[in-house]
Amino acid sequence: MLSDSQDASAVKTIDLGAGHSSSGETLCGRVITALKSQALLNESVGSGYLERKWPPALKESGAWPLTSLRQSFLNGSLTRLLDPDTVLRNKIVEFVSRGDFGLASEQRSDGSYERVWFEKLIGPEEVAFEAGVFLLTKEKAQAYKEGQKGKPEPPVQPIEGSRPEPEPPVTEPPTPGEEREEVILRVKGTVPPELWNRLGTKVLPKLRSGKDLGIGIEFRVGFSPEMAKSVKAEIRQILQDLGVASSMEVE
Repeated sequence: MLSDSQDASAVKTIDLGAGHSSSGETLCGRVITALKSQALLNESVGSGYLERKWPPALKESGAWPLTSLRQSFLNGSLTRLLDPDTVLRNKIVEFVSRGDFGLASEQRSDGSYERVWFEKLIGPEEVAFEAGVFLLTKEKAQAYKEGQKGKPEPPVQPIEGSRPEPEPPVTEPPTPGEEREEVILRVKGTVPPELWNRLGTKVLPKLRSGKDLGIGIEFRVGFSPEMAKSVKAEIRQILQDLGVASSMEVE
């Protein structure tokens, strides 16, 4: 059963049938297959689809907040995606580099933006599903790009009496055979669930520049005794499907 705003009861029911124990297919796999067969779930999305589904209320502004865009794929307003965060992030990178859409962040009071990307390669970490980040229509991004080209750069006026900036101190290289002490950084604490994806795209690339990176996780959540048993079994199945069941425990 899934939410469906087009149905009179707002809920759509799909009969999966009895299935066959000898097929070796998981219940999750059967659900995904059923959703795909009825065009209720897709693995990707194209730029043409987003153009056709662009909200009428955002036509004039030409800017779709990424938080709203992501939510539309989660609540059934748009087609459901198997992995919405990963798919949208990768596709937006592709759309921006190809010039199908633009990406903007940090909107000013006059409606312009501090940063705009269009027809250029960007990193996936720039695609943040948070307030202040927008997907721009091709026309909006093109107009902004042309406006920036026509804007002259203000001349830099020297300040009387100013002194030149001091040069940074030169760090002497270590002498041969001398090893500097290694500093170990640890990042720990609690993280809200909605920030997990941003943590992975913002923090992990910085940490991977070091060596011997180790990462551990711990989730704590409360269930009724009846529900806890079924959820525990489902989590174990998910970990097995991901290939990490041997290194993780569910207690």
